[in-house]
Amino acid sequence: MDEHECLGLIDSHAHIQGAMYAAEVDEVIKRAEKAGVEKIIVVGGAGELSSNQAAVALADSYENLYATVGMHPHDAKDVGEEELKELQALTSRPKVIAVGETGLDFYYNHSPHNIQRDIFTRFIRMARETGLPLVVHERDAHKDVAQLLRSEGAGKLTGVIHCFTGDYEAARNYLDLGFYLSFTGIITFKNAQSLREVVRKVPLERMFVETDSPYLTPVPHRGKRNEPAFVRFVAETVAQIKTLALQEVARITTTNVRALFRI
Repeated sequence: MDEHECLGLIDSHAHIQGAMYAAEVDEVIKRAEKAGVEKIIVVGGAGELSSNQAAVALADSYENLYATVGMHPHDAKDVGEEELKELQALTSRPKVIAVGETGLDFYYNHSPHNIQRDIFTRFIRMARETGLPLVVHERDAHKDVAQLLRSEGAGKLTGVIHCFTGDYEAARNYLDLGFYLSFTGIITFKNAQSLREVVRKVPLERMFVETDSPYLTPVPHRGKRNEPAFVRFVAETVAQIKTLALQEVARITTTNVRALFRI
């Protein structure tokens, strides 16, 4: 990896505000810059409300960081009016560029499906009211997510399906709704051939790359804690799949992120 190469990549989804990075955030950000990452989107909503406050505080502390605020569908059962009010207030902060992550996860079922749907609906409405795009988590729930985006978004909503792992039919449904698709280190895994085929078919002009740090570490670092510097391996894999130069993948995916999040 050329430490001086300036690719201008954006890690569009990372959770680096947690305890796992507390002692070395500066170093993590410096390593990302050396790997050619120009901006990092710090995503709130994984675990507790405090993860949102921490995401915003971190984004406020670094020029090249931005934040999103929301609650993960796993935690939908713990979201009440007070939490929604506080998150709504956070959306007005200058470095907050999106609502999320939010969505539906019917794989783990940590929150009942009806509650997940209700809370996702509230976040869709928050995105519409604030004019912010939506960062969506979806697992084993693509038809429900697409239906809610269609009915509640009413064609006035933009956003990204983060960590997309569905099939091409699901991809097409989201693209038809005007959403971008974001891909993680999963596309580097040996058993991800079907997902790589989706990457091949999806237009690069509708794609983001992300790490979802600290999760989903790409090959060749699989098994270690993920970090934004490793988004380069995701971009390299996209470049290989599409037989494009890495610089072209970086340029277009960064243009996409800037367009959606207006940064």
